[in-house]
Amino acid sequence: MKVLVNIGHPAHVHFYKNFIWEMERKGHEILIAAQRKEVTIDLLKAYNFKYKYIGKKYSGIIKKIIGKVYRNLLLYKLVKKYKPNILTGILDSSSAQVGKLMGIPSIIFTDTEEVKASNVLAFPFASTICTPACFLKELGDRHIRYNGYHELAYLHPNYFKPDLRVLENLGISKKDRYVVVRFISWSASHDIKLKGIKERTELEFIKSLEEYGRVFVTSERKLDRKLEKYRISIPPEDIHSLLYYANLYIGEGGTMAAEAAILGTPAIHIESTKNGIATGELSGNFRELRDKYALLYFYPDQNQALRKAISILENEKSKKEWQKKRKKLIKDKIDVTAWMVDFIERYPESFYEYKG
Repeated sequence: MKVLVNIGHPAHVHFYKNFIWEMERKGHEILIAAQRKEVTIDLLKAYNFKYKYIGKKYSGIIKKIIGKVYRNLLLYKLVKKYKPNILTGILDSSSAQVGKLMGIPSIIFTDTEEVKASNVLAFPFASTICTPACFLKELGDRHIRYNGYHELAYLHPNYFKPDLRVLENLGISKKDRYVVVRFISWSASHDIKLKGIKERTELEFIKSLEEYGRVFVTSERKLDRKLEKYRISIPPEDIHSLLYYANLYIGEGGTMAAEAAILGTPAIHIESTKNGIATGELSGNFRELRDKYALLYFYPDQNQALRKAISILENEKSKKEWQKKRKKLIKDKIDVTAWMVDFIERYPESFYEYKG
């Protein structure tokens, strides 16, 4: 079998990496198409993946449209030359559209309910749409649900082992208390009209957390000079070990919040709609991580989030409590990579089996 995996974001590299290795081990051919966004290309190189470059992400509506057309054209040429049996990607309108045009099945994964533009461009053309079981919306006859989260494709204990050397390289040990803070750029199409930590309050925010331990900042956007000293510089493939040993994650990055929670680290997400609603309320996986497992909290307001953060940091048992909660989650959920391999390898028979 030939499978084309379209990578458009650093998190997609993590999601597909174990799938790619396992499929190749079983003798299947995998071609990776990649777009440049943040550290996507760096991650692919770190894992020694060969890939075909199909453009970068752009800011601004006009540039985004032009970039979209260009990526579709490059992907079309790649598919025409490579002739894969299946195309797959995350919220991947390009694979869905090119697959539809060329008569090749596309299997699209998503865990995000409120990305309206991408959903409209991807779902009508996709052969199959796969989501976590807790996904809040029904997507029709082509919708398949699985009992897991995207992040379990790479953070399940079958694949992820934390590396203490990441801390040693930073001059700290697992006994040291530290907090990871995330700032995003708000330039993605699904971030339009959303809000997080207020500009020019970041330093005060960090200072409040610094009373309880060292603060490491990971940021998509340019930081003020006074904030740069907090910015962490580690290989992107090491970020999950840093999150695993942290006492708290807090910030604007939704993916990183879910990752921290699933790793058993207290996680707080700060993001709101223009109407002041916490975006976590609109997400099935966020709501389940909060309501069923109490691993993740989310707030529309940074002051509420900070109060919760301080209450967690003042509880010396919080990290152990979160690790217990994580064990319950892992027991409840499946090995997502193993499920992906089985589903795609046996497609379309697997689809009809799930539909009963």
